[in-house]
Amino acid sequence: MSKLERKIDFAALITVDMANCNGDPLNGNRPRVDFNGRGEISDVCIKRKIRNRMQDLGYPIFVQSEDRCDDGMDSLSKRANAALKGLKSKQEYAEAACRKWLDVRAFGQVFAFKGDKKDGDGVSVGVRGPVSIHQAVSLSPVDVLTRQITKSVNGESGDKRSADTMGFKHMIRFGLYLLKGSINVQLAEKTGFSEEDAEVLKQCLLTLFRNDVSSARPDGSMSVHRLYWWEHNCKDGQYSSKTVHQSLRVTLKESVELPSSVDDYQIEWLPLEGLSCEELAGE
Repeated sequence: MSKLERKIDFAALITVDMANCNGDPLNGNRPRVDFNGRGEISDVCIKRKIRNRMQDLGYPIFVQSEDRCDDGMDSLSKRANAALKGLKSKQEYAEAACRKWLDVRAFGQVFAFKGDKKDGDGVSVGVRGPVSIHQAVSLSPVDVLTRQITKSVNGESGDKRSADTMGFKHMIRFGLYLLKGSINVQLAEKTGFSEEDAEVLKQCLLTLFRNDVSSARPDGSMSVHRLYWWEHNCKDGQYSSKTVHQSLRVTLKESVELPSSVDDYQIEWLPLEGLSCEELAGE
């Protein structure tokens, strides 16, 4: 595998159309919105979707969701012990974990597990990953819709609460979200994150919402509109990540008050001298 030798920055424009892109369990599962009315998708949510796509592409993943478990392990500690048991050196443990799992060498991982009753030896190893992901934030305030829904079938025999049992369903009418991220070469050298791994990440970002369907996110209600992929010519990069991300300009057209589609925005990126930018269309 080829070593990653150039810093990479990336940004993705995500459209949300009548969907709950990331519900907040502390707020009745309403879509996350900040105090300015702008929608948010947490970095944890985005990494979960990236991990799912990596798994779909056939790569071993350490942090698997319960419904996607493919190795029979029902906990992270069992998965780690099955693959790494017997490694006493923290460095050997971290290196073996990075070789085994793509998400570990991409995002890093804290391995902090208690030992079993027989040997009593626990493990505490931290791996810092080179891929950093910002939370995605909508470029304009979003309109959150709430619909009342009704239970029409009894869950148990003799249950008298059926049609009179009410619930709620929340969704974003429309939102254009900006996701930003970077890949640090120095950390990539430590975890073994390679050029090939970077290409896998790019494909995962382009197809981020494939196989990610639920009643809250109907098929086609969320998509990656554009992915911008900047490659520097050196390890540290010619420009800071902030400068690179700010070169992407997305503004609401003057004639539009309430955006209802991506066409209501003016999208452009300003070329930076010596920095290549690949603009890719999502699904």
